[in-house]
Amino acid sequence: MNLPTKALQPNLLHIYFLESKNQILIMMRTLGFSIPTLLFPVMFYTFFGIIFTMSANMPTYLMVTYAVFGIMGPALFAFGVGIATERGQGWFDIKEVSPMPASAYIVSRIVLTLIFSLIVVMLLYFMGAVFANVELFRSQWLLIAIILMLGSLPFCAIGMTLGLYLKSSSAPAVINLIYLPMGFLSGLWIPINLFPSYMQYFAQVLPSYHLAQISLKVIDMDVGGNLWIHILILTAYLIVFTILAIVVYNKKDKKS
Repeated sequence: MNLPTKALQPNLLHIYFLESKNQILIMMRTLGFSIPTLLFPVMFYTFFGIIFTMSANMPTYLMVTYAVFGIMGPALFAFGVGIATERGQGWFDIKEVSPMPASAYIVSRIVLTLIFSLIVVMLLYFMGAVFANVELFRSQWLLIAIILMLGSLPFCAIGMTLGLYLKSSSAPAVINLIYLPMGFLSGLWIPINLFPSYMQYFAQVLPSYHLAQISLKVIDMDVGGNLWIHILILTAYLIVFTILAIVVYNKKDKKS
């Protein structure tokens, strides 16, 4: 008896769901990923935005900028360290030859990034609202969260490029050397207007600076740059690093 072709075709959404669920469970059990990713931004905000705050507006400003810092971590580490580790262990090669579509691998890590990012943002919102008396309109809370979720995509592309290029042994150190300085130099830890002028100019080449400025525009705390310039630069980062990831992957594929 001939079975209908549709019955033999796997449900793509179901594959995405299963692979995403698998990635989330793995990362939740990997305490070296889950604990720093979820708690470091909250810990820093507690110290610098609540306990040692220097002005009345500081808790609101830093809640938003530490949220940007918070979404960078899951993107860079889930893609960068995650892919490099799987390559080192051989799992990446196994998944390459498996029937699972390549898109499921990328989608699952994006879902993982978005879920961890949303948890970090919600934790920071809670700390800001309860312990720092941060008051925003509902539309502002929601819009900032949406901006941050979309803004994580360029960092996913950066992480994917690094994960495909770096060795598993060096990936955590290299990505930390990118993640932490980028966060500081973008004005995510202290307000950008406290920096010397040359550091403020340098910050403008960093994607985290532009995501922070878009988010701060929602609460009128940005430095006053053009919104579309910020969006254009983030889009350029997304496109350029996606292309770089494809190039690195194809070179790796030819060597193997």
